[in-house]
Amino acid sequence: MGMHITTGNFVSQVEKAEKPVLLDLYATWCGPCKMLAPILEELESSRDDILVGKVNVDEEPELTRRFSVSAVPTLLLFKNGVEVKRTSGFLPKEALEQFVDGV
Repeated sequence: MGMHITTGNFVSQVEKAEKPVLLDLYATWCGPCKMLAPILEELESSRDDILVGKVNVDEEPELTRRFSVSAVPTLLLFKNGVEVKRTSGFLPKEALEQFVDGV
């Protein structure tokens, strides 16, 4: 599910991506993150206009600091390598689709 995004591959996988990228900053111990995961998988498999990436905040503290993420899950939406939207907390499927629509 989703590309595993690290400090090392962020530029190639997110900044240089040809499609918008939805980044899920999550933690393995986070309940709402676990609830969001299958919804993100569904979104990823049902749409070909967006890429989904995952950042484990415990393994990637540099990216977590770079984007000033203080709560998980946090979703960042990138277009042409630039963050255009963000939201924190669990989103049901309909809200997640609205969040990524129109990018």
